[in-house]
Amino acid sequence: MAWLTSFLRRPPIGWWDLIDILVVSLLIYEVLKLIRGTRAVQMALGGAFFVALFYGSRWGHLETINWLIRNMVGYLVFAVIVLFQSDIRRALAHLGRAPFFRYFAKPESAEESIEELAVAASLLSAQHIGAIVAIERQIGLRNYIEGGIPLDALLTYDLLLSIFQPTSPLHDGAVIVQDDRVAAAACFLPLTVNPKLGKELGSRHRAAIGLTEENDSVAIVISEETGSISIVADGQVERGVDADTLRVRLRSLVLPRRAAPRSGPSNTAQPQPAPPVGSGFPPPLRSGEARRSAERAGGSQT
Repeated sequence: MAWLTSFLRRPPIGWWDLIDILVVSLLIYEVLKLIRGTRAVQMALGGAFFVALFYGSRWGHLETINWLIRNMVGYLVFAVIVLFQSDIRRALAHLGRAPFFRYFAKPESAEESIEELAVAASLLSAQHIGAIVAIERQIGLRNYIEGGIPLDALLTYDLLLSIFQPTSPLHDGAVIVQDDRVAAAACFLPLTVNPKLGKELGSRHRAAIGLTEENDSVAIVISEETGSISIVADGQVERGVDADTLRVRLRSLVLPRRAAPRSGPSNTAQPQPAPPVGSGFPPPLRSGEARRSAERAGGSQT
């Protein structure tokens, strides 16, 4: 009864105590959401077993087991960091995408970049040219940019077509886009280790999934075999999209989330300027894509 008496004699709980409990509860909830379905679940179970073994050894006066656990804790921390570095990096990146941090994100207009990407993807798809384009959002991709060939060039569909031509020395790898600039080409991305993916997904799709699993970037993949366009975000693949669907998905993913929502017709009320001439690619494809872009603005009225 002594423990019950001491518990009842505790000081009253104030507002700060409730806030403290609420913050700790939210942190535990977020951690459980992050580790759900990952290898970290087994790590958490193993950690809980060691904690139970530690207190059990103290209660049962098992001095040898208690001494081993106390001396192994420091080494276990380093082992966990090394073995689960990808999960830890993904968790921290997920924390950085919280709404509170998004408030500080720099608003930027990406309509022209989206149009250039959609036109380039449709042309590459028509010619069955394989390509992968990674779009940086709030989490930087400097590590991958430094591993490629820096360009820092204005984003145009002509430039993307030139990069991914099979005869180009930069076609082997990914293009990374920052705002309205092509930051680098021939960048190598990490491949996903997800065993649930189908065998029909090639190295480009696996690289796009691996990149988007670690940060908040968006990737566009064009299959060389089928010419299909895929968009990848948060490790999820949406395959077989057309140019119009690609525009809609990119607007929802890339445009600033703090921007006021606009109605459907106002998004396309102003036609995008036609792509520049002189790329050397077949004029019918280029002019047809520009004409379709203009028809979407006024097609509903004709």
